[in-house]
Amino acid sequence: MGQKCMDRVSSFLFEYDTPRMVLVRNKKVGLTFRLIQLIVLAYIIGWVFLYEKGYQSQDSIVSSVSVKLKGLTLTNESVLGPHIWDVVDYVFPPQGDNSFVVMTNFIVTPGQKQGTCPELPDAGLCTQDSDCSKGKYSRQGQGLKTGKCVPFNSTVKTCEIFGWCPVEVDYHVPSPALLSEAEKFTLFIKNSITFPKFKVSRRNLVESVTKQYLKKCTYHKVTDSLCPVFELGYIVKESGQNFTFLAVKGGVVGITIDWNCDLDWPLRYCKPIYQFHGLYNDDSNVSPGFNFRYAKYYKEDGMEKRTLYKVFGIRLDILVNGKASVLCDLLLLHFLHGRDYYKQKKFKYAEQEPSKSHKKEKKPDNTQ
Repeated sequence: MGQKCMDRVSSFLFEYDTPRMVLVRNKKVGLTFRLIQLIVLAYIIGWVFLYEKGYQSQDSIVSSVSVKLKGLTLTNESVLGPHIWDVVDYVFPPQGDNSFVVMTNFIVTPGQKQGTCPELPDAGLCTQDSDCSKGKYSRQGQGLKTGKCVPFNSTVKTCEIFGWCPVEVDYHVPSPALLSEAEKFTLFIKNSITFPKFKVSRRNLVESVTKQYLKKCTYHKVTDSLCPVFELGYIVKESGQNFTFLAVKGGVVGITIDWNCDLDWPLRYCKPIYQFHGLYNDDSNVSPGFNFRYAKYYKEDGMEKRTLYKVFGIRLDILVNGKASVLCDLLLLHFLHGRDYYKQKKFKYAEQEPSKSHKKEKKPDNTQ
């Protein structure tokens, strides 16, 4: 038994196996083998290299967006009377960035001041004082309950509140929208991008967008696909929505700017593609549209007052996507004229130091 173990250990340590290749001359086997090779080669060249561009290296995008809106409209609402609205009044935030709101409709509550007044029936309906817990706040309410049940009108009683009075009544949203002329407002988008890895920067104001062209152009997906000036109505239409309907209670529209740049080609071919997407779901009557509130404060007879606005508008979200790709190291290291230089920069070579015995120079043999 011991001898067998020693033989196996000896075979394992001191024997070497090498594969033996057999050349088979068979047409079917040979043709099948070459067909498999051809399929693999076609997959690599057709799919990996040409379609998926597997020979390229890629970089993600770094982007900056700024916007400017232009447009004027006139309203003659009963509470405010004749009123001109410009970009300062209807854009939130005023400076504009990659997400902003254009006001299209509103409900105004003027002359509010802090005091006591009846709550709305939806938030504070009552029949006696015990129905109104003092100091409590209803989630739908507009102030703190004082503990009193007071007449809201000749037929209904509600809890008295301490808050901004009179309370806002937003049951009836103006239709058509008060700022329906916003459909003709124009939006100017400036977008700058960088591909850090390749040290390439571009703007959506590409070579064909000159100063003269910019003054008169308006974006159209066919005739003026590179113009960075957009009509708000056209944006909503291209997103698959109806502006007249959307303007009443508001909604959300997404604008995407796609930069897919093949840097194998000259940089002038790296251009933006604009697309528009409706993000507003009008299939549900639960919290439809898009709205928010803001107030303008002032003092009258030494008392602070405010005019409250419930704003309905179109929120625009600008998203920038993109990637750049260039030929990879295969071309850089093997085909370009400076391939030896690139190899020196890319690779670090290490060689084993010669032994000391080899470092010593042999003394010349003078014995002759």
